[in-house]
Amino acid sequence: MAGPETLTPDEVRGHADAAGRVLGELRRVVLGQDAVLREALLALLARGHVLLEGPPGTAKTLLVRALNEALGLEFRRIQFTPDLMPSDITGTSVLTGGGQGEFAFRPGPLFADLVLADEINRAPAKTQAALLEAMEERGVTVDGVRHAMSPSFTVFATQNPIEFEGTYPLPEAELDRFLLKSTLGYPDAGTETGVLDHVLGGFDAADAASFGISQVLDAQGLAGLRAAARCVRVQPALLGYITGLVRATRDAAALTLGASPRASVALLKLSQAAALVEGRDYVIPDDVKTLATAVLRHRVIVAPELELEGVTADAALRSVIERVEAPRG
Repeated sequence: MAGPETLTPDEVRGHADAAGRVLGELRRVVLGQDAVLREALLALLARGHVLLEGPPGTAKTLLVRALNEALGLEFRRIQFTPDLMPSDITGTSVLTGGGQGEFAFRPGPLFADLVLADEINRAPAKTQAALLEAMEERGVTVDGVRHAMSPSFTVFATQNPIEFEGTYPLPEAELDRFLLKSTLGYPDAGTETGVLDHVLGGFDAADAASFGISQVLDAQGLAGLRAAARCVRVQPALLGYITGLVRATRDAAALTLGASPRASVALLKLSQAAALVEGRDYVIPDDVKTLATAVLRHRVIVAPELELEGVTADAALRSVIERVEAPRG
């Protein structure tokens, strides 16, 4: 079984209640995106980064700002553009001391708790690489000196799935750095009407003060939830199930590229976080199965001939997941 410590029932209930209160605050602002809200919170508990994909106006930015309000963290938004340089996001050394030849590091906007990398695929490869290095190493090196990121540092990157002109799509090796990929679609009619009601009631997506969100946790509380998630028990049979799901993507006829072992680690950590949020100190097969598509969809490539026929990564993965038998008992 995984986990260096065990959680008491009271501890599990307390952590689940805290996570539930965060989700409750988010649902007051972001309507009709429950699955995405849950995935965002789970990724945060699993210390992973999130790729948000959806057309404009589907609350990608609002989701991250609302999450930040509920946690009381430091938030930064970076608009990625073709002329954005690595130093524009990581920071640079500047001359200080009245021209005496002394340099000091001036942190860039990447040094925050929650960072929204808006339209990440509009920046050139070298700028993308600087961001992804910080995501992987949780620090940046400038002039030979390493600067650590905040312990809460998490990147939420967005991209538009329907606009490709002037973009630099992330290569597979870089996509693999994201713990999961959430997809946002347009809301149904009832939800969209609810959005209009919110606006009539004074809600303004550009003004966080209008959100009406209460802070539920702080950085220390988030750290406690993360530590608790790592203590959630995972039976050996479930470790085998996670491994089997990921390895099955490498043998699937519909896929020309399967998921790496990094996907197995991501699925394990997210499953632990999901169990904790549901009020359990142990993972069940449904925790794994429910999150598998979000963890795998950006790590696989559909065979070109099937892609021309309209087969998506999600559809191909559903077939793979159905073929792998979940453990019983």
